[in-house]
Amino acid sequence: MAAGGPSSRIVSLMLAGAHMSIAGGVHRAVERAEGYGMTALQIFTRTARAWTAPPIPEEEERRFRTGLAASGVRAAVAHATYLANPASPDGNLRRRSERALVEELLRCEALTIPWLILHPGSGTGSGAAASVRRAGRVLARVLAATSGCTAGLLVENTAGQGDCLGAAFAEVGALLAAAGDVERLGACLDTCHAFAAGYDLPSAAGFVAARAELDREVGLARVRAVHVNDCVGPLGCRVDRHAGLGLGTMGLGAFRRIARDRVLGRLPLILETPKGELDGEDLDARNLRLLRKSGKNDPGSVLPGGKNDPGSSYPDFGGGA
Repeated sequence: MAAGGPSSRIVSLMLAGAHMSIAGGVHRAVERAEGYGMTALQIFTRTARAWTAPPIPEEEERRFRTGLAASGVRAAVAHATYLANPASPDGNLRRRSERALVEELLRCEALTIPWLILHPGSGTGSGAAASVRRAGRVLARVLAATSGCTAGLLVENTAGQGDCLGAAFAEVGALLAAAGDVERLGACLDTCHAFAAGYDLPSAAGFVAARAELDREVGLARVRAVHVNDCVGPLGCRVDRHAGLGLGTMGLGAFRRIARDRVLGRLPLILETPKGELDGEDLDARNLRLLRKSGKNDPGSVLPGGKNDPGSSYPDFGGGA
C-alpha cells in the first residue's frame, strides 16, 4: 500500500472527501471513504456512461444507509450520468435525460443522499437563452415528478467547451430561475471548470471578483457543494481536464481561499482528481492532506458572507454521524 494511503485515517472537522468507486456495491464507496478518514463523499449511483442500469439491490441500499450513518462521512452527494443533456434542442434526448434524472433522484432518495449534481448540457449551437429555457423546463419536470422526495438537484458550472451551458455564473443563475424550484434546486461550484472558463481564482483579486459574481448571479446560499480540482490547462482554456491540487496550473492559493472562506469552506469539498500514486503516496491521500492543510485556519478568516450568507451553520446534507 502506498505511503499515506487508506490506512492513514485522519479525523477532520472539514467536510473533505472525494469521488469514490461503487465497484462491488454502493456500500463499498462508504468503506473506501472511511479508509481515508473522509468526512464527505461523492458517488455515481449507477454507471455514468449508459442510459439504463439495473435497480440497486435492497440489501445494498440498506448497507449503504447504515454504513453512512455509522461512518465519519457527514456529507454525501451523487453525480448524474454524463449522457444527460437537458439543454439539447433534440426533444428525444431531452426526454431521455429527464427520465434518467428522475431515476437517479429516486436512487438518491433511497440511499439518503440529498443532492444529485448534474451538468446543464449543451444547446449545440441554438444559443444560450434558448438552451436555458429548455434545460429549465426539463429540471422543473424532473422535480415535479419526484415531488415526494427530499433529494434535489445541483447544477454544476462548466468549463465552456463547445456550446456547453454554464461556463458563466449568470447562465447557472438563469437556469435556476428558469426551473423555478428553490428548496430542491441549487448549484455546485467546480474550481477547474471556473478557472478554465476564465475566472481567475488563484489571484486574490480574481477570487474576490469571482466570489462576488457567484453571489450576485446565483446566491452563495444556493451553492451546496464545491468540486475542488486543479486544472491542466491555462486560465480561460475552456478545456475540462482535472489535475491534482498543485499539479495543474492553478497553484494552491485558490484552494486555501476556498477552504478558509466562511461560506464555501463550510460546504462539502469534493475532489474529482486523478487516482494513483505520486512519489509513493496515494493521490487521494495526498490531495486530502493538501486540502486539509489549506483549511488549517477556521473558515471565515478570508471573506465575510455574501448577500445570502447562510451563516455559521452547516447545510443539512444528512447521512453522517
